[in-house]
Amino acid sequence: MANKHFVPALIVVDMQNDFISGSLAVPDASQTIAPINFLLALDFKLKVGTQDWHPANHISFASNHDGKNVFEKITIFPPTKFLKEENTAEDLGLEQVLWPDHCIADTEGAKFAEDLEVKHLQVIISKGKDDGIECYSAFCDRWNLTTTDLPRTLRDSGVTDVFLVGVASDYCVKYTAIDAVKFGFKAWVVKDAVRSVARDGSEWEEMESAGVGFIEKSEEVAEILKRAVSLGL
Repeated sequence: MANKHFVPALIVVDMQNDFISGSLAVPDASQTIAPINFLLALDFKLKVGTQDWHPANHISFASNHDGKNVFEKITIFPPTKFLKEENTAEDLGLEQVLWPDHCIADTEGAKFAEDLEVKHLQVIISKGKDDGIECYSAFCDRWNLTTTDLPRTLRDSGVTDVFLVGVASDYCVKYTAIDAVKFGFKAWVVKDAVRSVARDGSEWEEMESAGVGFIEKSEEVAEILKRAVSLGL
């Protein structure tokens, strides 16, 4: 099936206990497990799982900011050790939502959801490992100063198209999908296999404007892969 014309990868974003039923549970996130397992059983060239893997003193945790509350917003700046010569930290301030402690490395909350068929995942990409770096995207941090192994991993497998599922569609799925396009891949979000934190749906317009495509049902992905085989793509 795989050649230069169509080489599909599945990216399962952050299907971890804290996002499913724990400290930062995304509404109805458990309903994505069945369609994601369906997709994991299909014939993708590569199946990738991503995970937040935070230190306990991570910059995104409200508990690490005196006098600040969960879901309050602050401005954060990148650690100077990651800065490029032409930038100063003051040039790169970003609005940051302060979250409950979540997905702390090597804790139960950071593990993949129990019912997720993780045996099908070939690669795990961990992100947000530095205490001063917020990393919604599985490709790079929000300042684009550090990059994960995901771009190289996809390119080494010749991937052309990435199909994204998981949580949350208005944060880590969205940023990963947009960065996939920036890194030169075609990106598709499978709608029945994602859930969002908010209900306003603004992420869909933002992703569409960035060149991300959408697929309504997981079964449609199966048909796309089957058709690619029949056409010799």
